[in-house]
Amino acid sequence: MPFQISLAEWSLHRTIRSKKIDHLDFFDITKNKFGLSAVEYVNVFFFDKANDIGYLNEMKTRADDLGIKSLLIMCDSEGDLGDPDKKQRTKAIENHYKWVDAAKFLGCHSIRVNARSTGSYDEQIKLATDGLQRLTEFAKDLGINIIVENHGGLSSNGTWLSKVIQDVDHPMCGTLPDFGNFKVEDNTWYDRYKGVSELMPFAKGVSAKSNSFDHEGNDTQTDYYKMIKIVLDSGYDGYIGIEYEGSDLGEMEGILATKELLERVGISLA
Repeated sequence: MPFQISLAEWSLHRTIRSKKIDHLDFFDITKNKFGLSAVEYVNVFFFDKANDIGYLNEMKTRADDLGIKSLLIMCDSEGDLGDPDKKQRTKAIENHYKWVDAAKFLGCHSIRVNARSTGSYDEQIKLATDGLQRLTEFAKDLGINIIVENHGGLSSNGTWLSKVIQDVDHPMCGTLPDFGNFKVEDNTWYDRYKGVSELMPFAKGVSAKSNSFDHEGNDTQTDYYKMIKIVLDSGYDGYIGIEYEGSDLGEMEGILATKELLERVGISLA
């Protein structure tokens, strides 16, 4: 296998939100149900615990006991890092500080943020660049990367996001290319293969988004062979994270189907 597989917690968002499982069950499920040893957290599932050292220590203990690596925290609901209002932008930047601290405590290499903004194409480049530069300056002293996912709006435009990362111009600010999040607006989609190709030079993680599968176990929206070849051809040698988001299969079944697809493709491309 030319890459390792991790599990993104978002794959279990419905099961967690329905209280069928708890955030702290994530470790046992990752290891004992799927045989995986690396995780990507979602901050909204422990949103009020960022400063709770006791809780973070419990997470760390469970991960360590199972030999699980904590890779990153996906951060949402903390304001727009490219907010045109300078006070609001500063507030959003500072809201992320606690997640940088939590990531450091948990042993993660990055937090994943959103480059959300409003205004013209060029204005949004400047605003997002400012927010990301300032947050990266804070995080660099703790050794935590700030990585941006294509996640709606102009961030789903690979050309735009590449330009932002180039303008931030810091080795600790990069990308988290997602195979599926290329919806720029209601009826406008950016080419996912072009987008991932543009974002891979800055990638410090990769999200294997999956939704539905055909009778041969292939994803119906993304050609995984084509996409993973793009990932590997870029020289990337980090983890590829399972992020099942479909509803045709239950979350556990969808995660397993994605894992099997990644393994099949990985072996064929080795």
